[in-house]
Amino acid sequence: MGPVHSDDKPDLHTAGSSNISRRRFLKVAGAVTGGALLAGCQPPVFTPVATSPAPLTPVTDSARARVAIAQATSYDPKLVRQQVETLFDSLGGLQDVVKPGDKVAIKVNLTGGIRSAAPAVVATATESYVTHPAVARAIGELLRDAGAKEIYIVEAVWEWGSFETWGYVTMAKELGATLINLNDPAPYTDYASTPVGKDRFIYEQFTFNHLLEEVDAFVSVPKMKCHYLCGITQSMKNLVGLVPFKFYELKAGDGYRTGLHGPETETKNRLPRVVLDLNRARPINLSLIDAIKTVDGSEGPWNEDLSPKSPGLLIGGKNPVATDAVAVAAMGFDPTADYPNAPFLRADNHLNIAQQLGLGSNRLADIDIVGARLDDMKLSFQPAW
Repeated sequence: MGPVHSDDKPDLHTAGSSNISRRRFLKVAGAVTGGALLAGCQPPVFTPVATSPAPLTPVTDSARARVAIAQATSYDPKLVRQQVETLFDSLGGLQDVVKPGDKVAIKVNLTGGIRSAAPAVVATATESYVTHPAVARAIGELLRDAGAKEIYIVEAVWEWGSFETWGYVTMAKELGATLINLNDPAPYTDYASTPVGKDRFIYEQFTFNHLLEEVDAFVSVPKMKCHYLCGITQSMKNLVGLVPFKFYELKAGDGYRTGLHGPETETKNRLPRVVLDLNRARPINLSLIDAIKTVDGSEGPWNEDLSPKSPGLLIGGKNPVATDAVAVAAMGFDPTADYPNAPFLRADNHLNIAQQLGLGSNRLADIDIVGARLDDMKLSFQPAW
């Protein structure tokens, strides 16, 4: 298997030079023509479809989503557990998310692989650009308390060493959880073909590990960050890391999911709508955004002008659109802004599209924010330039 990324990030070690900039790499990759996948890389279950947008449906649900904000100054396990529990309690508990005996998948964000770290990032990976295992562990413990029988921590990791180096092997063993590399079909013998449903944009179906269809609840646990192409990386964008990258390259050897991006001329419209297709194929039941420590300026150390940031926050909710909107507001941006306004400098705002589809509201006036006051928590992040 070639290099695997947990998100849609290129492998700079296979891009021709370890010194190539993220921006230059994206321009080179985006210049690829021929939108179809190579026949040798296309599994029987993967069927790209026309990219014309589906009709959008206005929001009609009057129910208000609730999003909770908690504070934590460090990744001390006891502190994180206490604050995550407080956050879940303020959301009304987990009874409507997990039932006794359920199987639950926790999708973390382990982007880039262990070779991607750059000297410019002075903090560790888990304290800057990937989900910290202490956050995933606290969620897993509370899911167990709520009745979950089987817990899976899932990610399309570049290499198994990402789980080992970043503390997930030890944490999963102590939690009694199972680690799943979504790039592989294991523990099954083949992949699932999971439909998007009505009003799909780009894909009729996705090639997934069967586990994503079989779990009773699905939790998205990203790191709060900006993103060079999508503008933001929160719980909805985190789902880009669900699909095996080898089936979603424009050409073999790209090293990341260029097929989700499409050629450079299509990325602005295509990528945010792929995010929506992914979220409809595998809906999120619970989101918790790790913003205790993160990075400013972009999504990982392969980008220029990246610096550590310590918001000291955890943001969670049961509607991912509303949860991501609050997180974007906490970063100092307008969650209803759209291209070409920051942070959505290169693509349409997928939260606006989700609002139009009726998946939830990204308007703060429609959201009940509980816990710490948003106005007191607002920060000033820099978009990915």
